[in-house]
Amino acid sequence: MKPDYRWWQKGIVYQIYPRSFQDSNGDGVGDLRGIMRRLDYVASLNVDAVWLSPIYPSPMHDFGYDVSDYCDVHPMFGTMADFDLLLAEVHQRGMKLIIDLVPNHTSDEHPWFVESRSSRDNPKRDWYIWRDPAPDGGPPNNWLSFFGGSAWTYDERTGQYYLHQFCKEQPELNYRNPEVLTAMLDVMRFWLDRGVDGFRVDVIWLMLKDELLRDNPPNPQWSGGLERDRLIPLYTANLPGVHALIREMRKV
Repeated sequence: MKPDYRWWQKGIVYQIYPRSFQDSNGDGVGDLRGIMRRLDYVASLNVDAVWLSPIYPSPMHDFGYDVSDYCDVHPMFGTMADFDLLLAEVHQRGMKLIIDLVPNHTSDEHPWFVESRSSRDNPKRDWYIWRDPAPDGGPPNNWLSFFGGSAWTYDERTGQYYLHQFCKEQPELNYRNPEVLTAMLDVMRFWLDRGVDGFRVDVIWLMLKDELLRDNPPNPQWSGGLERDRLIPLYTANLPGVHALIREMRKV
């Protein structure tokens, strides 16, 4: 191994989607103990790291990318004790373990959003992106969801819209509120303290949105197909401040 070799830059990473990988208890769903059964095979491929797709508790509206608890394991996959054992088995075979981190959005069942949704003056209201309706009562702007339709859903209880660029059960966190970044860095520390070697960060380029909520401009190249592609995501993706967020995450 060369002195300048970094496994996360040049290494071979083997992705595992736990739900369909290996079932250890006959319930028809892959799990952490099932992954353990195949680690000798994975190691035989000379991979440097194993990457686990989301294993967090989730209502599974988006296959685990709608996280309802960042610091636990979904019961369908096993327990935290199973995870610790898997981590030890991976390390014993000379491999690293990285897990998916989903910081852009949570499940609408996450306690943070439940609080945020409860009232306009809740301390966590600003942890998510809420806005009043447009003058005609519709969404605040023209932003679109990857899954089709508007990226805004109206909440009857508080009379505002919340942002979700994926399904409506995945409200987006507001990283212009420093408390949100602090909370997510604590999530990272939780897993790193358990011995996880790193993270694959999901849709990191979406983590900041335009403060003025300006409409995305039309895409002159669009000729049909995905509805979202008819707009250029000028104000919803790759905003300059994302790099500052990444720097803070790397410091952890």
